[in-house]
Amino acid sequence: MRELTFVRPGCVQWRDVPAPTLEAPTDALVRPLAATTCDLDAFTLAGKSPLAALAPFAFGHEFVAEVSECGDQVRGVSPGDRVVVPFQISCGACERCDRNHTGSCASVPPRSMYGFGAMGGAWGGAFSDLVRVPFADAMLVALPNGVAAEQVASLSDNLPDGYRTVAPHLAERPGADVLVIGGGASSIPLYAVAIARALGAGSVVYCDQHPARLAIAERLGAEVRSGELPSRAGEFAISVDASAERDGLVCALRSLEPGGVCTSIGIYYEDVALPLLDMYTRGVRFHTGRVDARADIPAVLELVRDGRIAPELVNSEVLDWEDAPRALADPSFKPVFVRHLDAAAHP
Repeated sequence: MRELTFVRPGCVQWRDVPAPTLEAPTDALVRPLAATTCDLDAFTLAGKSPLAALAPFAFGHEFVAEVSECGDQVRGVSPGDRVVVPFQISCGACERCDRNHTGSCASVPPRSMYGFGAMGGAWGGAFSDLVRVPFADAMLVALPNGVAAEQVASLSDNLPDGYRTVAPHLAERPGADVLVIGGGASSIPLYAVAIARALGAGSVVYCDQHPARLAIAERLGAEVRSGELPSRAGEFAISVDASAERDGLVCALRSLEPGGVCTSIGIYYEDVALPLLDMYTRGVRFHTGRVDARADIPAVLELVRDGRIAPELVNSEVLDWEDAPRALADPSFKPVFVRHLDAAAHP
């Protein structure tokens, strides 16, 4: 079969590799229908992430697929079903999964996930003819009729990543104001804007310097602010740092009201000084860490199904599957690639 391989920054290639097989009765094999780039993928493709040093590896981890084959003990899905595939591997039965920490499943090695090379294990990547899914009943989430694969290609990772930054806190504080600092991650802060608006946030302020993202954020219902970040952007109950820059993180923290909460989805490869005295005197909460994607996929999918969010508005372009090597040499910020199943197969 063919698998899209990250070779070096700016270069991905289709390569022939052995097709995966069912290795356990709880496995399923799925054929990706639509795949997209995670915000971290853009940095890897540009050579700005440590992941680039792990090349070559199977590329991609955000995808919707069609079930091709199921093990004897799989009951939740059947061949032909369209499914969302979480990017992290989780069994659904261990103590961590039971607490919804599906990104840290105790049944598999740490950081087991698709599309991250040696860091994530030999699970393959989203841009492949076939992908093996272990623990299929726990992992796979059926796609409702009426929801197109290209709408929710990012449900594997970035969509739930945006959801977790605002949804739990708006449940605690209905109608609260939200600040979203963009500039690093491309799609996650925009998903946070859309979800905050859908869940009844008061005002949603989005800060960035990227014209296209600012335009999308405004279309999604945010008040947009461009230019240099101030040390404090106002006073908000909820803030989101997606800047991956110290100034953005500090602004998100200093802009909290007493008792407010900031979630940072940015990856900081070096230590960053925090305004701890300001945080202490205001009594704020700060959360950083990876998303537990599988736990939040159903809630996000419900928002899409009910028409409360339209994640396709964040897609920068929708392209043919075969265009991936060319388009990913210099990608737009959220390209989605769609496979046409009536095209020639590549077993």
